[in-house]
Amino acid sequence: MQGASRESLAAVRERLDALQGGSDAGTLSSVADGLAAVVRLLDREGNLRRTLGDPTITAHAKGGLLDSLVGGQIGAEAMDLLKGAVAQRWSSPRHLVDGLEVLAVTAVFLVAEKQGELDRVSEELFRFARTVAGEPLLRATLTDRGLANDRKKALVDGLLEGKAAAGTRQVVETLVLSPRGRTIEDGLETYGQLAADVRKRTLATVTSAVPLDDAQRQRLAASLTAQLGREIQLQVEVDPTVVGGVLVRVGDEVIDGSTRHRLAQAGRAVS
Repeated sequence: MQGASRESLAAVRERLDALQGGSDAGTLSSVADGLAAVVRLLDREGNLRRTLGDPTITAHAKGGLLDSLVGGQIGAEAMDLLKGAVAQRWSSPRHLVDGLEVLAVTAVFLVAEKQGELDRVSEELFRFARTVAGEPLLRATLTDRGLANDRKKALVDGLLEGKAAAGTRQVVETLVLSPRGRTIEDGLETYGQLAADVRKRTLATVTSAVPLDDAQRQRLAASLTAQLGREIQLQVEVDPTVVGGVLVRVGDEVIDGSTRHRLAQAGRAVS
């Protein structure tokens, strides 16, 4: 997002932060569900999306429209955030929906933080993305436009129930039911950064030849934090082809300390 949309997102995120302070996990979970349902509605209904994102229509008129359409179907807290969002100026109606999705998913992560499960949820989302990347049939099924949403939800529940935190299932369902033009892997990567944002951290994806133990993870995170000047949260995947060392990706920045990379450099030098 740029310009007006970025400022609007910051404003509605402040409203969510204020709500978090005085709300329990159940209220925040209800907020997440309500906003996610509105995101799906706006994805389907282009005219409604354009009306709510139209800066020439007053906030009062938009609020009345929302009351008539979803009043009583979502909680009061979710409705308050929704009305606050449509009152902002967005660069495009799509950016309004993007902002609502950020609020919905962030609310799930705030619940997980209150319950002491945010690290678990972040790790499970990362693992689920890797599972989908390695199983084309699963990806095709979850992204099949011809498959009804209730069947997709049942599939996600079957895959994750009893194996993952409630927040993990909630976030995966949000993405699967409303992919909004993204792959599952890309969507979960975006969500992973939102989870890191809850603790004011930057996400780093680390590829290592072997699993890293807790002490190694802590040393690497501390080293990256010192090197990059910002708090780092690690997501670690194992790939034996790197041979040794680690490959680190932080946004568009890549730090390649793998043995594979050093061997390739040596080979180029010799040739």
